[in-house]
Order: sequence, then C-alpha cells, then structure tokens
Amino acid sequence: MEFRRYWTILRRYWLLALIPAALVLALGLATWRPAPTVYTVGVRFLVGQPPGAAAADLDEQRYYNWLTSEYIVNALNDWVRGIRFAQAVGARVEQDTGTRLDPAALQAGLAADNARSMLTVSVTAGDPDTARAMIDGVIAVLTEDNAAALPQLAGQPAVLTQLDEPLVAPIAPGLRGQLDLPLRVVLALVAGLGLALLAHYFDPTVRDRAALEQLGLPLLGAIPRETGSRFQVPGSRESALPLAPNP
Repeated sequence: MEFRRYWTILRRYWLLALIPAALVLALGLATWRPAPTVYTVGVRFLVGQPPGAAAADLDEQRYYNWLTSEYIVNALNDWVRGIRFAQAVGARVEQDTGTRLDPAALQAGLAADNARSMLTVSVTAGDPDTARAMIDGVIAVLTEDNAAALPQLAGQPAVLTQLDEPLVAPIAPGLRGQLDLPLRVVLALVAGLGLALLAHYFDPTVRDRAALEQLGLPLLGAIPRETGSRFQVPGSRESALPLAPNP
C-alpha cells in the first residue's frame, strides 16, 4: 500500500485515531500529581585499627591492621544492610529526638558500600528533618555500638573516623517520571492509528477507483467531487460521466 493510500485512510478516520490519545492525555492531566521531593544524605568512614603497644615489629603490625580494617569494613557493610542495624538506628533516633521510625522503612532508605578500608553510608527520606535524624542515628550507632556486630574483636569497638560532614540535599525527579505521560500518549496514538486501519479494513464501502479495481469490477463512470456552486452548467467538466468501453 502506497503512502498516499495511508494518508487517505488517516484523513478519513483521523477522529478515531486521535480519540485514544486524547483520552489518555485528559486522564493523565486530571490525575497528575507532582513527584514528591526526596532527600538524601551520606557520610564516609575510614576504618583503622591502631597497632598494639606491645607489638615487636610495628611495620608488620601496621600491615596486618590495614588488612584487618578491610575485613572489618566488609562486616560493617553487611551489618548496615540488615534489619538489626535499622532497629538500632530507629531506637537511637527515638531516644534522641522522640521520633519513631519504622525499621522496615528505615532499612529500605539505607544504602552502604565499601572500598578497601572506607565505608560509605547514605540514607533517603521524604523530608530533610527525617533524613538528618536518620544520618545522626547511623553515625552514632556505627561509631559507638559496632562492637556487638564484630565478635572477632572480642568486645572491642572498631575505630571509625568520620570523613565528611553530612549535608542533606534534595534528589531531582528521575527522567522516567518526566516521560511517563508523553510515552503513554504516544502509545495511545499508535493504538489509535491501528484502530483507524482496522476500521478501514472492515469498511464495506467502495470509496474510490482503486478499491473498485481491486474487486475486479469494470468501471462504468466516475462522478468528480462537487466544487464551487451546487448548480453546474450542462456539458461542463464537472457534470461529465466518462464511461468505460463495453466488454
């Protein structure tokens, strides 16, 4: 089918093609709500165990301390991602600020990563005050209560050095949320074009010479589209009926 043929079909059924897109656009605009602002804050810690005072070879002791620090960071990373850490942070936040946080929601807003002896922890919350309270609780639990999570240290807490001052910052809305409605409108428009082609397929009306020729019927004459005045001069071009030769 030629492109001109498609264009003719779309001109005939343009309203049917636009109805799905118009409905999706109207519904999307009626139910649209701006994406809520989300806040995040992160902090980095450097873990380092000091060498023992009775160590005979301080260089060798420092090496093993650095190696031990990497194992400690891995253990702390696993601890931060667990529900017990979220419960401990929630209890600390409630003790300091009186705000009660759901441990499951708090765990969902926690993220941790590590590289060698460095541990990075970040939290995400719906408002800046909650994010600040959460990161303060995280810092307190990590630096003061980590001995319970590290039985290898025989009750001694790991030494964590805070490298950053936590700063709460908003997170910009994602690209997916911004393109959600336009993508739905485009998909609805494609569906409308499909409906227009389907309506043409089931339309039994013969509307032009090409459709008649596809049926294998002889063309006896063609009446051109009416233009200008409703009354035409007899014998003019508009009133002519070209006849096909008799078979």
